[in-house]
Amino acid sequence: MSSTLDQHDSAYDAERAGFQTLASHRPELIVPAASADDVRQAVSQAAARGLPVAVQATGHGLPVAAEGGLLITTGAMNAVTIDPAAGTARIEAGVRWEQVIEAAAGHGLAPLSGSSPVVGAVSYTLGGGIGLMARRYGYAADQVRAVEVVTADAELRRVTPDGAPDLYWALVGGRGNFGVATALEIGLVPVQRLYGGALYFGTDLAGPALRAWRDWTRSLPEEMTSSIAVIPFPDSPHAPAPFRGQTVAHVRVAFTGDATEGEELLAPLRAVGPRLTDTVGELLYTGSAAIHNDPTKPSGYYSTHSLLRELPEEALEALLGARAVVEVRHLGGALTKPQSAANSVGNRDALYYAGMLTPGLAPGSDLTAVRAAHEVVTRALSPWATGGQVLNFLYGDRARPENVRRAYEPGDYERLTRLKTMWDAQNLFRLNHNIPPA
Repeated sequence: MSSTLDQHDSAYDAERAGFQTLASHRPELIVPAASADDVRQAVSQAAARGLPVAVQATGHGLPVAAEGGLLITTGAMNAVTIDPAAGTARIEAGVRWEQVIEAAAGHGLAPLSGSSPVVGAVSYTLGGGIGLMARRYGYAADQVRAVEVVTADAELRRVTPDGAPDLYWALVGGRGNFGVATALEIGLVPVQRLYGGALYFGTDLAGPALRAWRDWTRSLPEEMTSSIAVIPFPDSPHAPAPFRGQTVAHVRVAFTGDATEGEELLAPLRAVGPRLTDTVGELLYTGSAAIHNDPTKPSGYYSTHSLLRELPEEALEALLGARAVVEVRHLGGALTKPQSAANSVGNRDALYYAGMLTPGLAPGSDLTAVRAAHEVVTRALSPWATGGQVLNFLYGDRARPENVRRAYEPGDYERLTRLKTMWDAQNLFRLNHNIPPA
């Protein structure tokens, strides 16, 4: 097994650091895993010592900041293998989406990656994964062909829909509750180019742009996946020059159809008015990070969200009044149904995701006022909310048990607790979006 680190080692702080800096793991031990056998030995050691296990690839979606326990870091497990004949990729536990995108592009293929290319692909996928082409191809989880996983008994298993359907169903959607995934085999899609990019509208057009986008989404083909963010930029040299001091509506689009049709579809949004910037056009999938232009440097942030059945005027007003960055994603389409083998990803009935994010928070910040501001908007949206949550967007104290439960259909959650009892009765894997044993 690779070297085990404790709080006296000089590499301890660097190894436990992740993208989310508001909080971070402070485990008793860290195992920087370089192979599946390292993971297997780490799980065996944790079980023998009665230490709960946390796992971190990039630390974007940190659910629980571990105090004590054993942390397995997987950044060194970064191999990607493409099988162009099968249209699949095998990705190890520490792989980031940018690696898969580049490797697949050489074969005219693309993964169902998300808005940020530096997010860990395995944890993202096992939590569902609402990506750039979600309305056309469904959840990233729907493309999982096999999971290589170390279970609580420290055995390495290859789990498929045919070989172990119950465990497969639980793993794909249950994220880290049933073992430590060391690799996935995922399906790729035949996409090289998109008609995609972003429209940026200034303060005066932020409200009209949000309303126009909402109206526009009511009659779109599945080939069009889009979202909009309303971002208050500071009047600061650190903000991009065109956006300084403005509340910007950032419309993001990814169309998998013909570019001419994409131009016609986008016309109602361009008709809203002058754009601060307009980058929409034909785009190689290798350049798809420019659509959302997500931050790439670690930072501290607090986030909440609601899943909505509809987006009436009252909901738009609540979002425009939020004291936070607001993002609304158009769901539906292929997200409403599994695209291959059944999995435990829930809440496929929602039509919109509405998220709020407060960035720029220092470690240990008092979140009382931030939580209160988010709660005001959440309550305002509640008449149109499904009651569901998205596992991958439950960070920090939002990953508490009642919210994790809401990420699944009620019957599915009960089934997951029974399977947890079978595969991890001691809840060894609990420093996560935890599903307890029945």
